[in-house]
Amino acid sequence: MDSSAYSFTAFAGVPAIEFSFVEDGQVYPFLHTKDDTYENLHRVLRGRLPAVAQAVAQLAGQLLIRLSHDHLLPLDFGRYGDVVLRHIGNLNEFSGDLKARGLTLQWVYSARGDYIRAAEKLRKEIYSSEESDERLTRMYNVRIMRVEFYFLSQYVSPADSPFRHIFLGRGDHTLGALLDHVRLLRTSSSGALGAASSAVGSGLGFQESRFRRQLALLTWTLQGAANALSGDVWNIDNNF
Repeated sequence: MDSSAYSFTAFAGVPAIEFSFVEDGQVYPFLHTKDDTYENLHRVLRGRLPAVAQAVAQLAGQLLIRLSHDHLLPLDFGRYGDVVLRHIGNLNEFSGDLKARGLTLQWVYSARGDYIRAAEKLRKEIYSSEESDERLTRMYNVRIMRVEFYFLSQYVSPADSPFRHIFLGRGDHTLGALLDHVRLLRTSSSGALGAASSAVGSGLGFQESRFRRQLALLTWTLQGAANALSGDVWNIDNNF
């Protein structure tokens, strides 16, 4: 949907949702014009504006209730560890090819391990604390929200790559793009690699320097999410 606020929420990493109602593919012709008036909107909706407004308010209310009902944010932050594991499982298929070139995926393994341990530590802290302690609950919610923020790659520009999420986004910074790049080890030509790896040029093939850069930035992103859960300062000794 056309939203003037998206660039700001994407840049700040603010968890947000936007929605719109579309009827039979009909586009509202007066959006962002001086003719976007109550009368014109009422006419386009054929007199149903009050009913539509009520439906919008009810949907927004349900979203707010869902977000505010529980003391803790309903985000299963531990599930991201399983998502990373699935991607690593796909990458493991090429571990032999990478090893032959003197490359390894150990940094990603280490970052995932740190994330799993941080998630388990936070879960234990939450379970052992008093639910009525507002200060602790607020601190836990901040740490949970920061996880989603840190999965937005900090190493690409929001202007160039608005979909910065390393799992759900699009671009060279995603785990999907890394997998597509590694697959070039076994292909003679780059071909069509999908939207996630659109930055790969035709005929370039596997590039070791690009792989190292992708791996390093993904590792830092995963480690940042782990630190967001644990609250500790990141001090990594690995050399990329």
